[in-house]
Amino acid sequence: MTDLTNLETFVAAVQSGSFAAAARRLGVSPAMVGRRIQALEERHGARLIERTTRAQRLTEVGESFLAQAEIVLEAMAELEELTRGEPGRLRGRIRMSGPTTLGITRLAPILARYCDANPDVTVEMALSDRRIDLVAEGFDLAVRVGELQPSGLVARRVGTYRFVACAAPAYVAAHGEPKSPDELRQHRCILNLNLTPRNQWPFIGPAGDSITALVGGGLQIDNGEAQRAATLGGAGIAYLPIDLVARDIAEGMIVPLLGGWRTITLPIHTLHPTRHLVPRRVAALIETVAAGLQP
Repeated sequence: MTDLTNLETFVAAVQSGSFAAAARRLGVSPAMVGRRIQALEERHGARLIERTTRAQRLTEVGESFLAQAEIVLEAMAELEELTRGEPGRLRGRIRMSGPTTLGITRLAPILARYCDANPDVTVEMALSDRRIDLVAEGFDLAVRVGELQPSGLVARRVGTYRFVACAAPAYVAAHGEPKSPDELRQHRCILNLNLTPRNQWPFIGPAGDSITALVGGGLQIDNGEAQRAATLGGAGIAYLPIDLVARDIAEGMIVPLLGGWRTITLPIHTLHPTRHLVPRRVAALIETVAAGLQP
């Protein structure tokens, strides 16, 4: 078990980027991280990590050692799942990340069903609209909205994120309803800081023609729930995820605008680190999320 602990510490140090970050992740002191890695190096007679006061880097041997260490740790995790308790029963912990709005409206109910079906699995979900580093921050899985940047992560498309241009009835009564995206420049709009660029809202017309509306307004927010609250308060026209305002629209609290124009859609992906063996509990959660995000 000592060897496995030292392997886990070595992998955590590489993934986290420093002994201090690995120590926080593992719940031990940085000195303990150093002792474990030193013991690993002495046992195998090779320098694995070159360390200075400011940085660390893998040696050539360390790079090859890391790849094999990850395989060993994943295999051990699979063996523990197979031999602990009932065969086939999922156990362990999953740390996942998701965007705030999607996490609140869609992912939380999906995870509730997963945990109900797998009571021996603990799922920790961190909601944030920033692009977290899965490997460095120790996450097993992430759900992301939008186009993906090239990375070494394994991606799977599991759904589609849809938007709607909308406003409160009081705003429409006071300022009128835009008849085309071009007219949005004459209105007070609530800008979403998570959209890039924030002041350009894309639409597709009835004939399939695309147009990008240039919008402006004094209120710019980086949180979906806060944008919804501002929209309900009559602050202006917003370009919001349909999931966030579907109930408000059904109850007449918010009205959709520009009905003849379609808004953009964004892909939803699951992401997990590249591994030869994906823990069964993580693979099962990915399948559950994919099924739950279908229309």
